[in-house]
Amino acid sequence: MQEPEMDQDENNIQEVSPDSELAAAIMKRQFRPSLIKTEAWEGYIFADMEIKIKESTDCYGAVLWPSAMVLCHFLDTHRDEYNLMDKNIIELGAGTGLVTIVTSLLGAKVTSTDLPDVLSNLRHNVNRNTRGRCRHQPQVTELSWGKQLEESFPHVSCRYDYIIAADVVYGHPYLNELLDTFLYLCSDNTVILWAMRFRLDPENSFVDTFEKHFCLQELYDLPSLHIKLYSARKRRKDTT
Repeated sequence: MQEPEMDQDENNIQEVSPDSELAAAIMKRQFRPSLIKTEAWEGYIFADMEIKIKESTDCYGAVLWPSAMVLCHFLDTHRDEYNLMDKNIIELGAGTGLVTIVTSLLGAKVTSTDLPDVLSNLRHNVNRNTRGRCRHQPQVTELSWGKQLEESFPHVSCRYDYIIAADVVYGHPYLNELLDTFLYLCSDNTVILWAMRFRLDPENSFVDTFEKHFCLQELYDLPSLHIKLYSARKRRKDTT
């Protein structure tokens, strides 16, 4: 006897990724304005606040990628485990500023960094969404990975509880400098929170190199988005 064919809905159910519910919850954080505005922006809901983000098409560093939403969702839904109140945070490759804004709204003292051509749009987004709404006003400053770290971020005054980064590996030719920057800014007690979208082998292999220096823990695995979220701490000299 011939088995009945499965209908389209049953096929769709079978093809649903196990992370689909979480991925859908993350993507629902985004909304678009209902009316046409003179300035184009994308809206997000995090930390019980409406956040408006202006993107720039001039460079991919000023476009918001889903990894930033993943990191923000995690922090927003794990406030007890990762209490950011009054914590010192530095963000690498802040881009449009969403992660900086959310961590600031959650009470952190944030230094938001990126390359010079991104800073104008980054500063605009950070100021419009944090001024008068945060316990600590975030600082926006230039950081070219691996360059003038001691001069710009001296250890005596720049010690961070968290280093945060979202999609900093994508399409970037300076991965060795990125690793040097992680190593320089990270003390023994610093926690790194890093969201990464997996794309190309040279970039993916950066995780293997990173693990030689840091103990890595996977917090989220979202195959439907090709994104993983990690926490990391610097390996001690006696740790293998």
